[in-house]
Amino acid sequence: MKLFDVYPLYPIELTKALGSKVWDKNGKEYIDLYGGHAVISIGHSHPYYVQKLTEQLKNIGFYSNSVIIPGQEELAEKLGKLSGYESYQLFLSNSGAESNENALKLASFHTGRKKVVAFSQAFHGRTAGAVAVTDNPSIVAPVNDTSHVTFLPFNQTKDLSAIDESTCAVIVEGIQGVGGIQVASEPFLKALRKRCNEVGALLILDSVQCGYGRSGKFFSHQFAGIDPDLITTAKGMGNGFPIGGVLISPKIKASYGLLGTTFGGNHLACAAANAVLDIIKEEKLVENAAQKGDYLLNELKGFKGIKELRGKGLMIGIEFEKPVAEIRDALLFKHQIFCGYAGKHTLRLLPALNLDKETIDRFLESLQQVLQ
Repeated sequence: MKLFDVYPLYPIELTKALGSKVWDKNGKEYIDLYGGHAVISIGHSHPYYVQKLTEQLKNIGFYSNSVIIPGQEELAEKLGKLSGYESYQLFLSNSGAESNENALKLASFHTGRKKVVAFSQAFHGRTAGAVAVTDNPSIVAPVNDTSHVTFLPFNQTKDLSAIDESTCAVIVEGIQGVGGIQVASEPFLKALRKRCNEVGALLILDSVQCGYGRSGKFFSHQFAGIDPDLITTAKGMGNGFPIGGVLISPKIKASYGLLGTTFGGNHLACAAANAVLDIIKEEKLVENAAQKGDYLLNELKGFKGIKELRGKGLMIGIEFEKPVAEIRDALLFKHQIFCGYAGKHTLRLLPALNLDKETIDRFLESLQQVLQ
C-alpha cells in the first residue's frame, strides 16, 4: 500500500527534537520557528512533559468516556484558572476542526437556528461543518453543504446586518493564521459581540492557532476585552499530542448525549495537556511570548524588503515585497531554519513560547543575509 499523496514534502526526515531545535537523520541541526503549524507550545521534548506522559502510559493510556477520567477535571480547573474562564465548561475533542464542529453544533442546538456568519480568508478546518465556514472553495467538496453560510469582509464593521435573527453563530479567528496573520481589531471584535447580543446569535472565537498564550495573552481576543460564548482550542494545547477543546459559556446547558467522542479527553491526552499548562504557568510562557514577540517585531522594523509586519506575541507574519518562496527555502536549506508561509508573500513565524533571544538573533542574522 502507498500513502495517499496529498502533502508536498520537504526532503527532510526529522529524528530528534529538543526545545526549539530539531535534527534530521543525518544529524544536521535546524532551528524550528514553525512548530509544525503552531503545535509546539512548550518546546520539543520538554523533560517535564516527557515525564508526565511516560508516567501516565505506565499506568493507563486509554479508556473511553464511560468512566471517570480524573485528568479531565484537573485540566478543566487548570485551564479555567490560567485562561480567566473559570465559570465556563469544557468539552474535550481531538483536533481544531473537531472543536469547531462541536462549537457550531452547540450554537445551533442552543439557538434552534442554522445560519452561520464567517469571514473572508477564514480557515476553520477541513471537516464538513468547519470547511463550510472556511473561505477556500478549492477544499469544499460537493457533499459539503455551504448554503447556510454567509461570508463578510474580515475586520470591517460598516455593515453587519447579515448577522440577523436567523443566525445561530458568528465564527471568527482572533488572529487569522492561514489568512496571513491578520489580527482581528478591537473595534471589530467588540462590534461582533454587540451585534450577536442584539440578535441572540452566539459568538465563536476560533483560538485553535492563536490561543494558548501565543499572542501574549492566553487568548488573543482578550486584548479586546470581550467574552465569546464559545472558544475553540487545539494546536499548542497538547504540544504534539492530539487534543482539542471547546470552552463553553455557562448559559449553554449540557445534557447526556448532546455531544460525544471516543478519544477526546483520554488519559494520555489529558496528561499531555495538563503538563503543557503546568509548564506555561511555571515558566511564565505567556509573558515570554509577549516579550520575545515585541523584541522580534521591533528588530524586524529596520529590515529592507519588508512590506508589512503583522501579529501579536509569537504569532508573526512578515509580508515581503517579493514572493516568499525563495526566502523561505533559503532560510531552510542554507541556514537550517524552519518557517511557515501564508499566501505568496508572507512568512509565518509560530515558534515555541519559550523561544530565547539567542535563537531570535540567529534568525534575524540569517534573514538579513538572505535579503541582501
